[in-house]
Amino acid sequence: MTAILQVKGITKRYGGLTAVNAVSFDVQKGEILSVIGPNGAGKSTLFKLISSFVPTSGGEVLFNGTRISDLAPHKVARMGVVRTFQETTIFKSMTVRENIIVAHHLRSKSSLFGFFIGSSQARADEAEFGASADEIVDFLGLQAIRHELASNLPQGHLRALGMAIGLATKPTILLLDEPFAGMNHDETMTMVANVRRLRDERGLTVLLVEHDMPAVMKISDRIVVINFGEKIAEGTPAQIQANPKVIEAYLGSEDAAIGL
Repeated sequence: MTAILQVKGITKRYGGLTAVNAVSFDVQKGEILSVIGPNGAGKSTLFKLISSFVPTSGGEVLFNGTRISDLAPHKVARMGVVRTFQETTIFKSMTVRENIIVAHHLRSKSSLFGFFIGSSQARADEAEFGASADEIVDFLGLQAIRHELASNLPQGHLRALGMAIGLATKPTILLLDEPFAGMNHDETMTMVANVRRLRDERGLTVLLVEHDMPAVMKISDRIVVINFGEKIAEGTPAQIQANPKVIEAYLGSEDAAIGL
């Protein structure tokens, strides 16, 4: 089976520092794959390389066999590889529904001038975006807060809104940046269920970076472990939990931190 996403020897250097060093792995269609590692391991840089937010120093990333490395990030997103952010893409002065509608404009058919003059295509786009936003709100169970200002949302709902914004772009692969950060147990389990539904009901492929190891072990089909910019392990959750290199990388933390 050909992987939907192929990371081939991806490398990033900042002067004399190698933040990511020749990392390779494949992501299969419909898979939930997590990237984990200790603080400072290079996970965030790797995520930025995959989504083309920073240029590579070596290697490449292929999406459906096409190189996406070093393309403009918006072009990569339009191709279907969409990265969510923790909060930076959220307009705090807008409501939940308005934020989701704005995110749809990545795939608008009307020009900016068309929206300015209210062309028929712009009106059609707006109607479509509104209906799609309502459907996403219902899918993620955000009906009760659809008209709430984003500035008033607790952490769990902000994370869910970030996911909703990603869904508005109709991705093929959704890259989730710490989707469970700052959540309590109940909020985390709700988000875990939502991520699974994205795969099971919408057919999305999910790649995530996360520090919450119990959640990672619960949700992942496979896990890639990064340490000091290099891949040290790859496998199922059970394989990762038993891997001596992974245990060594996490020494200094309690065993529970990696789900043992």
